[in-house]
Amino acid sequence: MKLQDLGYNEKLEKFRNENISADFEIGRVIAEHKERYIVRTSEGEFEAEITGNMRFTAKSRIDFPAVGDWVALTMYESDFALIHQIFSRFSIIKRQAVGQYGEIQIIATNIDYAFLIQAIDRDFNINRLERYLSICNAAKVKPVIILSKTDLTEELRINEIISDINARIKNITVFAISNETLKGYDDVKAFIRKGKTYCMLGSSGVGKSTLINNLSGKTIMRTDSISQSTNKGRHVTTHRALFVLESGGILIDNPGMREVGIADAAGGLEITFDKIFQFSQFCRFKDCTHTGEIGCFVIEAVEKGEIDSSSYRNYLKMEKEKTHFESTVAERRIKDKEFGKFLKNYKKDINKNKY
Repeated sequence: MKLQDLGYNEKLEKFRNENISADFEIGRVIAEHKERYIVRTSEGEFEAEITGNMRFTAKSRIDFPAVGDWVALTMYESDFALIHQIFSRFSIIKRQAVGQYGEIQIIATNIDYAFLIQAIDRDFNINRLERYLSICNAAKVKPVIILSKTDLTEELRINEIISDINARIKNITVFAISNETLKGYDDVKAFIRKGKTYCMLGSSGVGKSTLINNLSGKTIMRTDSISQSTNKGRHVTTHRALFVLESGGILIDNPGMREVGIADAAGGLEITFDKIFQFSQFCRFKDCTHTGEIGCFVIEAVEKGEIDSSSYRNYLKMEKEKTHFESTVAERRIKDKEFGKFLKNYKKDINKNKY
């Protein structure tokens, strides 16, 4: 397999020539297992780890490789390599790390399109779609909605849901597919282009792995049924992984996400809720929170029906999450700075006592 088959292009080659030693091999991270990686190069697949220097200089999780990354590496054995450097990323899809305030989890990097997949029979939730849209818009990744399992729902209901989406979310592509009958698959296949990378986002059990299997024409990912006791999807995909289709499209599958925490997605919220931001320009106060201030054009637009009330409430919730995340990060930076000063003064005292 050539690097171009994995999405390598002229921009990456330019970065390599300007920033990467010619002694290194080039590959793309196709899987991640707790800081152990599988990297695909033109020579094949290699298990890899990062160098001690990369680990020591990393300031946060963002400084570690992720699925989708292009990396410079050295081969040491027939199937083992060390990663020395990560190429500059043109996009990073990320969210708040679950249960870790102020921490970011990278979902995937160097993504062109994100397939936002929801099962139309039980999983459909337009508020959650807006969450996915926000993290995609923040990453400058083009979102595409895929409604799966249409064979389990009447055509009238499918049309109603698509109509609701188009009324609330503007200028977005929507595909309705059946993993059983393969209805709608021709449209999805026609959309996927050679050399472009597509990331699958959705809850467990919505059909992400089945979609990959059907698009590839073979069983790549293990699939499972919905739990009869909870009516929830089981976590079949346990790690992120990248696959290249025969058509040349590149797909990244992800474990199902029950939580999509908003992190530093200010730009994402502005794009997702563009109508709210348009009306906010006319609010009486520049720092209007749109929650009860006098002269708030946003609240007035909601009351007049010019802004969808459900979308407005969803925006307020995500804006609150984003503000909380930013304040948590700021507090952590202050604590880290204070701890750094403490260590510096401690070392000075030790040196003084030596003499």
